[in-house]
Amino acid sequence: MVKITIDGKQYEVENNLTIIQAAKQNGIHIPHFCWHPHLSVSGNCRVCLVEVEKMPKLVIACSTQVAEGMVVNTNSERVVQARNAVLEFILINHPLDCPICDEAGECKLQDYAYKYSVGQSRFDFEKVRKPKRVELGPNVMLDTERCIMCSRCIRFCDEVAKKPQLTFTQRGDHVELTTFPGEQLDNPYSMNVIELCPVGALTSRDFRFKARVWDMSSTDTVCVGCARGCNMKMWVRNNEVLRLTPRNNPAVNDYWMCDYGRLNTFKHVNAANRIKAPMVRKDGRLVEVGWDEAIAKVGFELKNFKKNEIAALGSAYSTNEDNYLLTKLMNHLGVKRIDFVPHIRKGEQDDLLIREDKTPNSVGAREVGVRPESAEFGFASILNEIKAGNIKALYVIDDDIAADPVIADALLKLDFLVVHASNENETIKFADVVLASSTYAEKYGTFTNFQGRVQRNKPAISTLEHDRILDGMALSRLDKFGAPNDRWTTGLKRDTRASWRILNSIAAVMGAKWKYNSCEDVFNEIASTISSFKGLSFLKIGTGGAMLNKNKETVTVKS
Repeated sequence: MVKITIDGKQYEVENNLTIIQAAKQNGIHIPHFCWHPHLSVSGNCRVCLVEVEKMPKLVIACSTQVAEGMVVNTNSERVVQARNAVLEFILINHPLDCPICDEAGECKLQDYAYKYSVGQSRFDFEKVRKPKRVELGPNVMLDTERCIMCSRCIRFCDEVAKKPQLTFTQRGDHVELTTFPGEQLDNPYSMNVIELCPVGALTSRDFRFKARVWDMSSTDTVCVGCARGCNMKMWVRNNEVLRLTPRNNPAVNDYWMCDYGRLNTFKHVNAANRIKAPMVRKDGRLVEVGWDEAIAKVGFELKNFKKNEIAALGSAYSTNEDNYLLTKLMNHLGVKRIDFVPHIRKGEQDDLLIREDKTPNSVGAREVGVRPESAEFGFASILNEIKAGNIKALYVIDDDIAADPVIADALLKLDFLVVHASNENETIKFADVVLASSTYAEKYGTFTNFQGRVQRNKPAISTLEHDRILDGMALSRLDKFGAPNDRWTTGLKRDTRASWRILNSIAAVMGAKWKYNSCEDVFNEIASTISSFKGLSFLKIGTGGAMLNKNKETVTVKS
């Protein structure tokens, strides 16, 4: 450890840090473009210039290591003048297109120009013209004129994605970012360069021109694309999900997120085939009905079967709370056959983030009880018993099991099939009752990733269920559920419910006397009855997650 002074205040820091790292650890912001905490140092933007006593020239904070007794000034007159000059130089050829730039509101150059520059240009000549609207790859668009040559995107491809695809060509003020000959930016993590880009040079082809950042609300949640459970932000406008971006969590995904998770885990939320209300099969076709009728139908039908004629399939796509109440309902009915269908894609895994298990909660489903007591009660056995006619009623939550033709053939032999589903799929074609369940973007809950880390999921868009809750909620509890803002009050709302709430209603008509008013109530019961969850709470899970209590200890990570 060494003692240094920054802007008149003394700090004790590790001796292997650079000035910018030491400042960041102590809440001091030194402006920068090219530096990133998880990339190598390039030192080419020069915006992070600082003054160090006894050094004849200004130094760049991103590559200058701290030393005992070092005195640093980040806002001296020399530093301010140098910073203004660097910003003026960067802006000489930068296009004045902030009004149409997707990065507006999130742009470092825009922020720094407002905060640090002189506010006017002395350059009266024609700007250098470079290629615009360049399709670097399937997901990323490049506006070369906006590029400030920070090289973050190049270093990311080289060092993190491990697939060198980007480079600089030309010289001087004609330098251009481009792909190597015959290459395109198509690695599985290519869209991370969008957040890394400190200006609007690299933008998302999917999100391009859809909304401005100040028109959207963002919600901290987790990705459901695989068992990693990457921490992310979900961005919403008019009750519609528009984009997903990574949220830093060193214990899970650092600053990154794969392209599949960004683009393929929210489109079904906005899709035209969403199930808008519960449905009951009448005269051979599914008809929309009210919740009371659908729940009463399920309760009435299940009472007509013996306990050994009923089976249930949970879901690794559902939350811990959903799966726990399914298990509890089956226990109430005396049903022992309960399992879930795994979704493993062999070989589709890498050393960075992507996992073969394409579900967010297979570990959690098993932990809360969605697992057979023995092989004779497992999924393979359930399927065989359905084919043999011994299992006559099946309860399925949040999984399209009939996408497998073998399973679809077996479902034809059932007398009664209940399905929780958010979107039209193959399984509802065989269902007698379809209960409209909320997607992960519309409900509270927790997922447990492959590491055993329990993480909170929060709703980013509203349903009619949320309106009913908010209408009857005391103001003192609004902070737990999110105050009603634009995302709760505008846009299309569907009459869907979280699966745990649907199961709670069905249990009531089956004679159970459960008292759950919120998802947190369900989790608190999980934490009090299942040893691996003991000691956990929504508060302890926080924004960074908490490890399952395998050793009777709770380990939390701050986001």
